[in-house]
Amino acid sequence: MPTGPALPSTTESLPLGALSDPILVDPGPRLLRAVVEAYREAAPALVEPSVADLADEAGEAGEAGEAGEADEADEAGEGDDLGRSRSLPELKVFAGESAVDAATAGFRSASRFAALDDADAMDLRVLDAPQPNAVLAGDETGFALIEGDGAGESDEATEERTRWHRVGDDASLRERYASRFADAEPYRLRTPSRRRVYEGFAARCDESVAAAVLRALAAEVDADSVGSAGPDPEETRVRAYAVGARQGVLDRALRRACEDAGLGSPSTFTRIKRLLREADLIETVSESQPVGRPRERLAARGALEAAETPEETAAAVRGVTE
Repeated sequence: MPTGPALPSTTESLPLGALSDPILVDPGPRLLRAVVEAYREAAPALVEPSVADLADEAGEAGEAGEAGEADEADEAGEGDDLGRSRSLPELKVFAGESAVDAATAGFRSASRFAALDDADAMDLRVLDAPQPNAVLAGDETGFALIEGDGAGESDEATEERTRWHRVGDDASLRERYASRFADAEPYRLRTPSRRRVYEGFAARCDESVAAAVLRALAAEVDADSVGSAGPDPEETRVRAYAVGARQGVLDRALRRACEDAGLGSPSTFTRIKRLLREADLIETVSESQPVGRPRERLAARGALEAAETPEETAAAVRGVTE
């Protein structure tokens, strides 16, 4: 495995770190996904951390704080969860909005982009006009990228077999796009990274709820969805709130957790709560307090209450917003 992210090329892999201050111009969805996959292969715990990765990081952070070592770790670049991104090349991506929309469709795909954005490893901006070819350029060289099938088979190339031909060698390419990139609008991702989701729910609820939310967001609910990009933003919100209800979380704490996780505003989840209640999948139980209004604790009903796996939880709430 390469030590850093590298694009699959028809001759040999193309390490992005070999280019100085690289910029990728007008990549299609397939090339965008290949770039993110290259980063994921180089730093999986950063781009797509598992529940175990995130739980371990949370435990290590707690131990460091108890030992009074957190400040020293931060100064060394080791204390924060994103410190490892310093070893990754920073890539400027100048892409058409429709291409980014296609490449970030679904939670699984979009959360990887969000992780790179959180880590300042990718600066994603909107290109206003298509170019003749995709371009990858650094300060010293640049070239067009032409898509091809590295397998040499006659049938249509699958995404796994796709390779890119490097065409040309033009040191002026990067400068041609640098000023336009600086003036371009950032692409606003609507989906948070897995790390942000986990941290938002762990802080407002607890780590077991955070883990259950991520497992539900990763669940594939039928054979057609295997290998898919994951749930869309609305289904993501429904699954996250449904998991909180199954875990018996206080309604206010759950809505604040969803907001901290970057999934939407509290008012958005007031609507989600109403839809789940109308579908007879959740209910609320009032808990009196010595002072103030009673608190509302959520509880699952029907198919959601009966669900035993993340896949069954996702299936129970599928179509609630339709």
